[in-house]
Amino acid sequence: MLKEYFTVNKSGSDEYFIQKSRFIGYIKRVETEEAAQDFIKEIKKKHHDATHNCSAYLIGQNDEVQKANDDGEPSGTAGLPMLEVLKKQQLKDTVVVVTRYFGGVKLGAGGLIRAYGTTTSKAIKKTGVVKRKLMQGYSITIEYSLLGTLENELRQSEHIIDNINYLQNVELIVYVDVNKTESFLNWLTNLSSDQAIIKEYNQKYVEIAV
Repeated sequence: MLKEYFTVNKSGSDEYFIQKSRFIGYIKRVETEEAAQDFIKEIKKKHHDATHNCSAYLIGQNDEVQKANDDGEPSGTAGLPMLEVLKKQQLKDTVVVVTRYFGGVKLGAGGLIRAYGTTTSKAIKKTGVVKRKLMQGYSITIEYSLLGTLENELRQSEHIIDNINYLQNVELIVYVDVNKTESFLNWLTNLSSDQAIIKEYNQKYVEIAV
């Protein structure tokens, strides 16, 4: 598993007008090629009257699946520039569809490349990018007398308190960067004067806005 990677927020869109042509960029986070194809079909159905619905997607931890489709535009002027934007921004598990309504003025190959690339960039910016960090969870059980100090220190740190369970003792579920688990455990042991019962919890990706 990757320790961290970039992807887009759930989904979003933005528009771009040039030489009377209207370009609408739609972007979505997907984890399978089937989900990417379903999204492309959804946009094509929505804009069945459009001149073109071009698409591109990157899927997999190592970008194992890469596809670009010009949908009738001159070869290499739409899908590929869109794919290159995804790569340049280091996005993973992302699909983009750019719908074009032709305005009567031809843009030429260079103009098309810029238009499709710009529309993709605008859609990404409007939707937002997140960093997904792999984090190790810990169950930390302490006495109530330690809660105030420990909770305050945790909230001022880069670690994330996911939940607090108020039982006979207090249980905190905390997530820590997988690269910093050893230093966290040492820090926590010192902070609690070795009075905390620490157990490994699950690992999961935590999203941080970029």
